[in-house]
Amino acid sequence: MANFIQPPRLRIGEETEEERRATWLELFYDLVFVVAVAQLAHYLKEHISLSGLLGFVFLFIPVWWSWIGTTFYANRFDSDDLIRRLLVGLHMLTAAAMAINIHHGLNDSSVGFALAYALGRIVLVVEYLRAGIHIPTARPLTTRYAIGFAIAAFVWIISVFVPLRWRFVLWALGIIIDFATPITARKLQLGLLPHASHLPERFGLFTMIVLGEAIIAVVNGVSEQKWDIFTVISAAFGLCIAFSLWWIYFDNLGGTPIQTARTQGSTGVINLWLYTHLPLVIGIAATGVGVEEVLLSKPTLALPDSYRWLICGAVALCLLAIGILHRYGVIRYCKIRSKYRFGAAIVLIAIAILGKGLLPIAVIALVAVVAIVQVVQDLYQSRPTTRLVDPEI
Repeated sequence: MANFIQPPRLRIGEETEEERRATWLELFYDLVFVVAVAQLAHYLKEHISLSGLLGFVFLFIPVWWSWIGTTFYANRFDSDDLIRRLLVGLHMLTAAAMAINIHHGLNDSSVGFALAYALGRIVLVVEYLRAGIHIPTARPLTTRYAIGFAIAAFVWIISVFVPLRWRFVLWALGIIIDFATPITARKLQLGLLPHASHLPERFGLFTMIVLGEAIIAVVNGVSEQKWDIFTVISAAFGLCIAFSLWWIYFDNLGGTPIQTARTQGSTGVINLWLYTHLPLVIGIAATGVGVEEVLLSKPTLALPDSYRWLICGAVALCLLAIGILHRYGVIRYCKIRSKYRFGAAIVLIAIAILGKGLLPIAVIALVAVVAIVQVVQDLYQSRPTTRLVDPEI
């Protein structure tokens, strides 16, 4: 801790921006979201159906948005003093409370989940108000954020006093207000764009958290099965899927959406970067559950339809999101890679539709091959003899 009490400081600005890495406090903060993502994956594992998937997404969004809120604040206004550390500690308590209430978050524990999320937003509002007091140039933006997030928090608090059906309507309204707040502050953001090196790293770290769930899924699936050749091969394919998703995401982080926003004078690419990561991380987390269910299925019986749709649909969602990021230059701008991602997503949906009756090892093998082809294509296109300057390729 540099100083006992240190006001928030502006950590951004094209003229003064230095290379930044995630702090130890941020990495410690991420640990509670490792637990939250694990609880979300457990929820999906116990509710593999269309309604269960919708519930999983409905609970995932506020957990992810809670992490996003504190990450964007730290990106612009981070300081290392006693008050900041205590506020981060409060954020961790609210995130932990959300994780505790996830398992029954859409019924018996919905009140606890709603209050935990609302309290986390209130802590964030306090941080923005504090930053606005000490940094006059940022006050218009911090005030806009504080008002928007406070209204959303109020809606979530009100939701605990209404019947369950209407509670979820208010949750959806609160999330819409939360999502809309940064979008309505686009002009204010232009003068305070996020840090160009720090934010991509933070997004990558959260992506790594959900990828970790895919690795855990392989370990859990193998540990709960009697070892045989089918289990070992299926586990290898599961790891190939996770490794391929890691490869095509992290190996293509050449684009810098924040620098693009500075050049274009628009925050559109940043918002696209932000909101497209939601289906990406949802897809990765669901992929882990799908892999585990494949490994736990009886190897000599056809894979149940719900499991086949889960793993094929989850990986397809990941590739669709990465394809969008490619297409609009949020990560490495490349039309060919974007087409391969979109094409692979279509192939996976075809496997889900036409693969009825396939054994578990056949389904996971087909999904793994589709994912591996993406890596091979990237490697082929990146060969020195074929690398061209033209970004259209």
